[in-house]
Amino acid sequence: MNIQEQYKRWKETTHKKSVDRFPERKPRFETSSGIELPPALPPAIDAPHYAEKLGFPGEFPFTRGIQPTMYRGRFWTMRQYAGFSTAEESNKRYRYLLDAGQTGLSVAFDLPTQIGYDADDPIARGEVGKVGVSISSIRDMQQLFDQIPLEKVSTSMTINAPAGVLLAMYIAVAKRQGADIRQLRGTIQNDILKEYVARGTYIFPPAPSMRLITDIFKFCAAEVPYWNTISISGYHIREAGSTAAQEVAFTLANGIAYIDAAIKAGLSVDDFAPQLSFFFNAHNNLLEEVAKFRAARRMWAKIVRERFNAQKPASWQLRFHTQTAGSTLTAQQPENNVVRVTLQALSAVLGGTQSLHTNSMDEALWLPTQKSVRVALRTQQVIAYESGVADSIDPLAGSYLLEYLTDEIEKSASAYIAKVDEMGGALQSIERGYMQNEIQNAAYAAQQAIEKKEQIVVGLNQFQVEEELTLERLKVDPSIELGQRERLKKLREERDNEKINTLRAALEQAARGSDNLMPLFIECVEHDMTLGEICNTLRGVWGEYVAEGF
Repeated sequence: MNIQEQYKRWKETTHKKSVDRFPERKPRFETSSGIELPPALPPAIDAPHYAEKLGFPGEFPFTRGIQPTMYRGRFWTMRQYAGFSTAEESNKRYRYLLDAGQTGLSVAFDLPTQIGYDADDPIARGEVGKVGVSISSIRDMQQLFDQIPLEKVSTSMTINAPAGVLLAMYIAVAKRQGADIRQLRGTIQNDILKEYVARGTYIFPPAPSMRLITDIFKFCAAEVPYWNTISISGYHIREAGSTAAQEVAFTLANGIAYIDAAIKAGLSVDDFAPQLSFFFNAHNNLLEEVAKFRAARRMWAKIVRERFNAQKPASWQLRFHTQTAGSTLTAQQPENNVVRVTLQALSAVLGGTQSLHTNSMDEALWLPTQKSVRVALRTQQVIAYESGVADSIDPLAGSYLLEYLTDEIEKSASAYIAKVDEMGGALQSIERGYMQNEIQNAAYAAQQAIEKKEQIVVGLNQFQVEEELTLERLKVDPSIELGQRERLKKLREERDNEKINTLRAALEQAARGSDNLMPLFIECVEHDMTLGEICNTLRGVWGEYVAEGF
């Protein structure tokens, strides 16, 4: 079958079935000149290895996109990562963003929450509500989503070590709203390996951490089937200084480790793989970034189908959220960051992302203001509604340079994965410091290039100006920490503390055993047991992870 015959077969089967079920946004897509845009174009002449390397949207190897219609069916989910101060203040920001046209929520938690401490713990002093919202109990979570129907929104929560506890709070709040938890949609990051590699907000040693992750896989597969149980993150790997190829390689290597752990825990790959998702960075080199996303999709499809023998096409699909690159933002001439974010967002859309967050122009300086967040969201909306790039699928496919870059990133990333495999897998390579050293070396080389002006950063090492910053600044009221402490004191006085003691003992016993912890987490939070109390109980059984020098 030649290329044109393959294209006709795709249009009459895969594409038509999808359109019949989910009609496209418009009856006809065309340019301003009236030129009709086809859904996807194949090469004009037969191309060697086309079916093997590219194929068609919605079909293996998914290089050109995981859905047959992609954005012609509906746009990517437009998220803005937000969370600061108290649950009440963050709730106001969420409702503002939803009113402004945002289609999904993305929650940032403060540092104490990320490492499993309550707002009144001595270790939390000075950090409550500073880099995200403070969540210590179900009451905070309930306030966070006040007047937001959880059955109708998609929520992403950037939480890792205590992900199971925060998910339990979310499920408990949804139940209080009367929602069917089987209809909940969203994502928890839940990616502990990249915390050991690049970020550092871990709590427990690897073995119990992996158990928590597979417990979530099992629970959600049965009870919350539309929830993405993990967002395997290359974002933070790239923020730490990796190259694009390293970002793909180490992210997919971590994904392999999670599948291995789940299979060892008794799960069938096709039972949980469709709920895996990924989280990538979008940097300034537009064509390399587009190629990166396409290469990652193709590589993951092959890995899951060939290495793990998954049978469902949904298991082969790499679904991913993208965030524009915080590390590329400059405090100098911060308005220039709008241009950087636009290029980065465009690369994510051209690369076929399912969800996107655009950073705000002032994030190199402070938490973003309401105005700068609106500009960031409008950036996505302009790309979606005005640029035309969403009207045809994988529009850059066939570019000689793009296909070359896609192949080269796959080749380089595959070599890294082979090296990780030689070491025994992702966890062993992390323990030996391999991933960390590779990232640090790449970061050092990039910094040297900037300092030597081999890499120009506009406004930073060239085209500088004398300037006085006039941007509005968002300030977090330091009194919110006192308020959080008072709320926790009231909670502990009002709840049934005898029940809390019973639950604490049950949790300790369960942590020593092998039963799934998620149902117990839900019961604990429903009775007002706090995040810190749950995590401290687990610390008492499992201890804490301490990174060794290497």
